[in-house]
Amino acid sequence: MRFAVILSMVALLGAPAFYGQDATKADNTKVNERDRDKTEATADQQKENKSDRDLTKEIRRSIVKDRSLSTYAHNIKVISENGTVTLKGPVRSEEEKRAIEAKAAEVAGKNVNSELSVVPDSKTQSQK
Repeated sequence: MRFAVILSMVALLGAPAFYGQDATKADNTKVNERDRDKTEATADQQKENKSDRDLTKEIRRSIVKDRSLSTYAHNIKVISENGTVTLKGPVRSEEEKRAIEAKAAEVAGKNVNSELSVVPDSKTQSQK
């Protein structure tokens, strides 16, 4: 039993290196400081009224359905507040950013504030 536990722990600790992932943790300090500002839209400000929930759900569904988008893009924040949508988070390219903004505009019209940031994959950049 102990051997299995130790083996499991070794496997988990070595997983990032094994899969070629960078084990360096992301530093979100600046983003976290920005989001503490009371004027910044955050997920906890999402309105619970049916129209805002439906707006967020429809945009989220459209983004996740698009398999050409990266995992980063699939995990952006979509915040609806009184019919206005705010998009936040990192995406891998300008093309992804434009695609997500277009999907949101398709649903919400011109009521979209994009705070998406482009953070290229470090592996892709190092191979260029």
